[in-house]
Amino acid sequence: MRNRKGLAVLMRTPMRGAANRRQLLAATSPLPRSNGASSSGGFQDGDDSCKVSLTDVKEWMRQSISISPDKFESLDANLEEFSKGYLSLSVERRRELLFALARDYDVNRTRVRELMQQYLKIEFSRIEEGNGVLDELLLAACFRMERNLRDALKPMYSVFFERLNAHPGGLKILAVLRADLLLVMEKENMPSLRALDSYLKEKLITWLSPATLQLHQITWDDPASLLEKIVAYEAVHPIRSLHDLRRRLSIGRRCFGYFHPAIPGEPLIFIEVALLKGVAKAIQEVLWDDPPILEEEATCALFYSISSTQPGLSCINLGKFLIKRVIELVRRDIPNIVVFATLSPIPGYRKWLLSKLASQLKLANMEENNIKLSETCSSSTFKERLLLPDEERSICDSAKGLFEGKSAIEILEKLLTSLNNEWTRSDGLLGTLKSPLMRLCARYLLNEKKRGKALDPVANFHLQNGATLENINWMADPSEKGIIQSFGIMVNYVYRLEGIEENAQSYFSTGYITASWSVLQYLEKPKEADDAE
Repeated sequence: MRNRKGLAVLMRTPMRGAANRRQLLAATSPLPRSNGASSSGGFQDGDDSCKVSLTDVKEWMRQSISISPDKFESLDANLEEFSKGYLSLSVERRRELLFALARDYDVNRTRVRELMQQYLKIEFSRIEEGNGVLDELLLAACFRMERNLRDALKPMYSVFFERLNAHPGGLKILAVLRADLLLVMEKENMPSLRALDSYLKEKLITWLSPATLQLHQITWDDPASLLEKIVAYEAVHPIRSLHDLRRRLSIGRRCFGYFHPAIPGEPLIFIEVALLKGVAKAIQEVLWDDPPILEEEATCALFYSISSTQPGLSCINLGKFLIKRVIELVRRDIPNIVVFATLSPIPGYRKWLLSKLASQLKLANMEENNIKLSETCSSSTFKERLLLPDEERSICDSAKGLFEGKSAIEILEKLLTSLNNEWTRSDGLLGTLKSPLMRLCARYLLNEKKRGKALDPVANFHLQNGATLENINWMADPSEKGIIQSFGIMVNYVYRLEGIEENAQSYFSTGYITASWSVLQYLEKPKEADDAE
């Protein structure tokens, strides 16, 4: 049986990691390939025998909104036709439909204005001061108008979303629709589209509350179709072989997913856990420790990968609830586990640092050519010291004969953008770059903010869940992806159960980041930096 299961997964799922994930997403989720291919079971835009037009799909949508709710058969038939038709549409046709939905089925503002005018004519003083029958009638009129106002302020597409959600398979279609909407908004961020997205997001948050989700431990005994999805959707550390997949589901490992009854057989999000003797500082310790330690000897549950499978559920924080449920389950089943931590990537670090280096090089070039930014502002206003004096000397010395530049900043920029990341294959350069890259990484995680919260998306996720920024680990992921994201650096976040709620509230209200001394010390200013200033 086990051999048959492995053969089924191996035959159905090419182990190509991220490429395989993209292939599955392109086939089953938003915005199909431009040739009209679809996963809707033969209902394809390019198939003349069952081809549908955008006009057809719009009409099914209109009827689904306007039809009387007591005509269940007609309503279900229209929703079914819309679902199949929408999946068959090309990229451009889906875009046109979303614009029509946002524009033509928005709030009826004429009706809202009429109701507001009626409401403002009410003599509120008579209601507040009197106690007679007339006043009770006026109060009843107020209640009625307020109810009508609430109904009028709902966009007309609210009916469509409610009905589609109640239809079999409708929740999946709504997730695909929102994923398409997010992609459209990247290029055309119009107010009507933002309003449509905001409303649909709020509805999805309600429909996907923890009470509606089912937690399931994914094991090797699950259907091959589910294991295939785990391989394809793994977003952090690609599953590269059948042995790798089986390893992640066997002794010393756990994999949990959140499922919804309306989308059977497909996790909305899943998390992979390693049971270890201590907090791992490198991903190799997690993925390649063979044989694993005995589970009764483990003291740490390390969350090393969390993957969302539905792009349309972006910014709907299912991971927060999943982590807390998994902590509860592991504590109950394995009492010897007392530490709950992560080994997390830093996806935004490299992009941020290279942007900083580029801006400083541009400012230095302007200074050299005596160019002012404006009459009231010189380039020195925006100049900042990214490297400490000893780091500058070390970089210049280590790169002699390899990379030339006018300054340590220029040399560093050339090193970090070198072809095939040559610096990672030199022990000397690795030793030289460790200090500045680790220090600047601490600055990025602790000080760089967006709307008062951590700029890095993974950091923001764990911090808003109440975790502590515990360790920054050098060369924890030397893979190509790890170098491209964060120069191989990874982070440990620790979930201390006694402080989770307090940390989360502090971060939410003030943006304060709870961090260990081992991280904070990177921001301590060395004495020679003071002297240099």
